[in-house]
Amino acid sequence: MKYIRFRKGEEIYYGVVKGNSITQLDGDYITGDTRPLANEFALEEVEVLTPVDPGQVLCIGLNYEAHAEETGKPIPEEPMMFMASPSAVTAPAADIVLPNLEHRIDYEAELVIVIGKEAKDVKKEEALSCIFGYTVGNDVSNRNLQKKDGQFTRAKSFGTFKPLGPVIETELDPNNVPIKLKLNGEVKQESNTNDLIHTIEDLVVKITEVMTLSPGDVIYTGTPSGVGPLSPGDVVEAEVSGIGVLRNQVISK
Repeated sequence: MKYIRFRKGEEIYYGVVKGNSITQLDGDYITGDTRPLANEFALEEVEVLTPVDPGQVLCIGLNYEAHAEETGKPIPEEPMMFMASPSAVTAPAADIVLPNLEHRIDYEAELVIVIGKEAKDVKKEEALSCIFGYTVGNDVSNRNLQKKDGQFTRAKSFGTFKPLGPVIETELDPNNVPIKLKLNGEVKQESNTNDLIHTIEDLVVKITEVMTLSPGDVIYTGTPSGVGPLSPGDVVEAEVSGIGVLRNQVISK
């Protein structure tokens, strides 16, 4: 099932998507049980928002072997985790704003986990039950600052650097799904999550050894090879099969 968060007029609503039609729900699908209402909307008449407003944004680095190879870094024996600011999250179709045009700022298409219930010290066999569903993300990254700082928080946390959406899909095999990214219509990244070094279950286990995850938190699970720079005027489209396309235009500040 595909869940969506959207704005119509001044109001924010939650719904279920079927084709080009949205059926409104009576509440937030992340925080509680919901039921469908009679109200229906067409996708083209609403503003699609991020499908979740996360309290925590977790990210995993070097989680595809080919991407580790293209960076010249060894494959991590355990998931390489870091955090980005939730204020970096931006909506489907929102602009990605480049604040430092003299810096290299890269795209990274990613499958994103949306947590559905509080999770701490999760066992592997329980990991998938802690997940509400999956969406698409673009982990935009300032490489100059990443190298300068020696860690990733500043490089990953500029406003608009974490596009997310357009929907949450709950019926998906997260360890075997195609993922790709197009830049100005040209395919730059193309892979499948069956190439993940650390599976979706492994990520939930390892992260919850360290911290408590809450409903609505998100985990960017890593990007395939083919990472490259963005420039003002670019149109970048990240796609995960079965979920949809996250399409953003790139502008300068």
